[in-house]
Amino acid sequence: MTGETHIFQSDSHNPWYNLAVEEFLLDTVKENQYILYLWQNYNTIVIGKNQNPWKECRPGMLERDGGYLARRLSGGGTVYHDLGNLNFTFLMSREHYNLEKQTGVILAAVRKLGIPAEMNGRNDLTVDGRKFSGNAFCFRKNSAYHHGTILVSSNFEKLVHYLQVPEEKIRSKGIESVRSRVVNLTEYNHSLTIDTVVKALVQEFTLAYGEAPGGVQNVQSLDQAVIQKLFEKYASWEWRYGQVPNFDMEISTRFAWGGIEIGLKLEKGIVVEAFVYSDALDVEFIEMIPELFKGAPLNAVVLGDRLSQMKAEGFRWTMREDIVQWLKSKNF
Repeated sequence: MTGETHIFQSDSHNPWYNLAVEEFLLDTVKENQYILYLWQNYNTIVIGKNQNPWKECRPGMLERDGGYLARRLSGGGTVYHDLGNLNFTFLMSREHYNLEKQTGVILAAVRKLGIPAEMNGRNDLTVDGRKFSGNAFCFRKNSAYHHGTILVSSNFEKLVHYLQVPEEKIRSKGIESVRSRVVNLTEYNHSLTIDTVVKALVQEFTLAYGEAPGGVQNVQSLDQAVIQKLFEKYASWEWRYGQVPNFDMEISTRFAWGGIEIGLKLEKGIVVEAFVYSDALDVEFIEMIPELFKGAPLNAVVLGDRLSQMKAEGFRWTMREDIVQWLKSKNF
């Protein structure tokens, strides 16, 4: 593998800072660089780019307990982070992005620790069918990242305490409880620690991408002035909560690829503003929908027709058609 390999690890447990570092690395990674970034957050709920925090978790309770609510750049669902969880991020140019190879690093590291890990679906890593790692993705014009969690010894009581699982998600997936679907790796290797997982990941990353000349570097070596500006964004009310107005109409459902919630503000029967929340992994697709609905009459068929005009290929075609058919089945 030709190119520069870098490994960074944060000693901060503040999610707003750690996400700021992640975005800084995404903005500055060069075409020939391969970066592994390792980080941990203290008592944190992290929501996806297009999610409604009040529907996904109990932010007031979390913050009263000294915890953090954070919103990331990537799509996907809500996750709980504590110091029993390790976060990883692979960053590189879009040209060199390779999900299979990146995921292979995680699987190889966990298997080397004596645990039979495997890929399950589009974004979960599992052991015996239970998830220990959820993954999500972010793409810029020239760069990309793939990040995820590794549950080592996380506190599942707090996870259940702070998260709210929508009823339609429970019905669609046959979920008995959040706890029954996730697993800590210490259940399979009792002597496991965060440090041993870090060492295994670093070893497998260097085998796949080459030795990092500087070894594992502290993120303090990066441009802290730029990171501070990004930190202010991630810490802000506007970024974390956004504006979730009172809607005149609200509908929601769940598909195989994720849930979707559409909120409409109306004037004289015309859509003047639309908001779409989703845990779908494809952030860009979800963000294109609201503009299509603005100016349309409140008519399910018209809204469906507007969405059907969106250009969509591959899996986006499936997503678009699912939403179109669902809208057109509505009686309004």
